[in-house]
Amino acid sequence: MRSRTEGDRLRELRAAIDRTGYYPEVVGEGVESAISGEQVVSFFVHHEPTFEHDEVRRHLSVVVLTPSRLVLAHTDEHTGDDLLPEPYTSTSTESVRLSAVRSVVVTRMVANPTSGPGHPAEAVMTIGWGGVSRLDLEPAGCNDPACDADHGYTGVLAPDDFSLRVSAAADGKDAVSGLLSFAESLSARTHQAPTAT
Repeated sequence: MRSRTEGDRLRELRAAIDRTGYYPEVVGEGVESAISGEQVVSFFVHHEPTFEHDEVRRHLSVVVLTPSRLVLAHTDEHTGDDLLPEPYTSTSTESVRLSAVRSVVVTRMVANPTSGPGHPAEAVMTIGWGGVSRLDLEPAGCNDPACDADHGYTGVLAPDDFSLRVSAAADGKDAVSGLLSFAESLSARTHQAPTAT
């Protein structure tokens, strides 16, 4: 069995984009431009509908791992507006140095865990690099049930730069396996050996 070459992985990425049928030339051009000729180590392509009022719009996320960067691309479709009267797409790309990635959080949902190990029914990958954080607040309180004082708020500040959820029911088992495989590759590339003291 021959090993995959750099060109093979890029062709596999392009074929995955083409299979979505979602403006593949537009998406492919944006992704390849962001990759800038670097080797493709791993990738994941996720096509999902979004609902806006009474219309269904499509959204495509492409995440690519290169030897030095995490590349994210998002493509959305839009109806015409004042500036662009005809329907159009927007593709946004972001490149993050692997050394900047602070966390890769993977959540696996396995049905009927008492039956032993099984294939995850859903998976969520959240990647944090400090670009965006989420603040979850709730009213603070004390242990005195008769207390009516204002204790302010308490909360959690969590990195939330990028999150992607897939399920076997909606996206297929291969999508869940693909996301977990990508997360494993990213985790391995962002792992740094401890420094000697």
